[in-house]
Amino acid sequence: MGIEWDGVDELIKALNEKNSIAFDKISKKNIRSIYSRSQKPGGTPVGNYKGGGQLRMSATYRGDEMGYTKSYAPHVEYGHRTRNGGYVSGQYYLKANVDKQRPIFLKQLKEALKEGD
Repeated sequence: MGIEWDGVDELIKALNEKNSIAFDKISKKNIRSIYSRSQKPGGTPVGNYKGGGQLRMSATYRGDEMGYTKSYAPHVEYGHRTRNGGYVSGQYYLKANVDKQRPIFLKQLKEALKEGD
């Protein structure tokens, strides 16, 4: 003898959809925050030369993605070798931005789970 549950599959599907919607909403909000921080002083490195700020201006945000379009962005982030054999250390500006956002993101996810959003 066993117990049969009517509607369990539909309930599971509805709960998964609700959680997915909340996760997407929170994710997009946090990516938008990362982008916004990238546009503020200290969020993205700005060169000390005429025309500096190209990297910051190349920051893009589209719904669930944020990044930089300048080809040298990874070299500023991670560091690079110079022509004379030296090395310029990475500034890890994007990593720092994501690290600042991480606890906010986790807090918002936990709150959404508690609220059932």
